Amino acid sequence: GIAPIIRRTSPGTCALATRQEISAFLADVERRAFKHAMFAVCDEDTALDIVQEAMLRLTEKYADRPAGELPLVFQRILQNAIHDHFRRSKVRSAWTVLLSALGARDDKDDDFDPLEAIPAKSDGNDKAEPSEQLEQRQVMAAIEESLARLPARQREAFLLRYWEEFDVA
Repeated sequence: GIAPIIRRTSPGTCALATRQEISAFLADVERRAFKHAMFAVCDEDTALDIVQEAMLRLTEKYADRPAGELPLVFQRILQNAIHDHFRRSKVRSAWTVLLSALGARDDKDDDFDPLEAIPAKSDGNDKAEPSEQLEQRQVMAAIEESLARLPARQREAFLLRYWEEFDVA
């Protein structure tokens, strides 16, 4: 286990963790956190990303906590990061399956976005084949139906990310 680091300043109060204490804590926990994430996601690169994200979140948002709270706070952050990874993977795989009908991906194109395969609405001058029009209407109906089923915040995040091209943050 992790022995908490607590400095008492006066009876009943705990001092905030110093930078050295936070660094020592992170150095002590990094290997165990990596193994924990590795067992959860079964991918080294993803596990490293999750641990790094958890460590950054701890230092950015919780550095003002007493050193004794760091182990519990870090474990909660790590668990949340792992859960977030699985949530993102689930959403991505659902959209990948749904949008795979939009066009074949060129293996040379690493930045392929299936949503970009849908042409913008035309002014009506060019006539597409009826089968293409039907397929496009069906795909757009499936996207709109799926968006309608999402909770409001997820729908908002999706639309801001893909239609407004905002970053994930």
